[in-house]
Amino acid sequence: MSRTERLLDLIQTLRRYRHPVRGTQLATEHAVSLRTIYRDVQTLVAQGVPVEGEAGIGYVLRPGFMLPPLMFSSDEIEALLLGSCMVARAADSALASAAQNALAKIAAVLPEGRSSEIEASGLFAGPIKPSVIDPVDLAPLRGAIRAEQKVRIAYHDRDGVATERRIWPIAITYCAQIRLLAAWCELREDYRHFRTDRIADLVVLGERYPRQRRTLMKEWRKLEGLPKPS
Repeated sequence: MSRTERLLDLIQTLRRYRHPVRGTQLATEHAVSLRTIYRDVQTLVAQGVPVEGEAGIGYVLRPGFMLPPLMFSSDEIEALLLGSCMVARAADSALASAAQNALAKIAAVLPEGRSSEIEASGLFAGPIKPSVIDPVDLAPLRGAIRAEQKVRIAYHDRDGVATERRIWPIAITYCAQIRLLAAWCELREDYRHFRTDRIADLVVLGERYPRQRRTLMKEWRKLEGLPKPS
């Protein structure tokens, strides 16, 4: 690997972390010495890359720094292709269309000679047939999550018992056969999971829930024993 490629890989690694990452960890990930990491970070800073931090504390890449799509490696292009195809097969129609559009945008801006990598890829996503069908459109629910807005749902449990809930939706997990909505339930005053195929109706109330979703997600992850995001 050339030094230029190593520097680009280092930038991509820093982009994955929202908190300072120590030089020792970077050295381990990139299979180089700690001294090399220090030297490479100094080179990036000298070239105008907004890396903050210092030896012994850690480094973080300030938000907003972008690399053009031509920097995608062949593995990254195939990962994007495969991921987009899987979303197109497993998600609701609006999200599936968005995945296809995103892939088309990536292909359009790749430099000449590389856009063909998408068409020539040897990776394919097999057909996925969910065992259940969602009776409601999930697009408004995803919008409510982004806007941190309360939602009222008509829900029935596995025994068919119907209830009405006011919830603060925070995440949707797309499993192989079903989708699970994680939310704070005002009725239970606790976090609950709702199968989207059991939601008979939903209304986005246009009312922001009183706590930030970031805080709710942190609590929910801890309760579920999920690892912290990078």
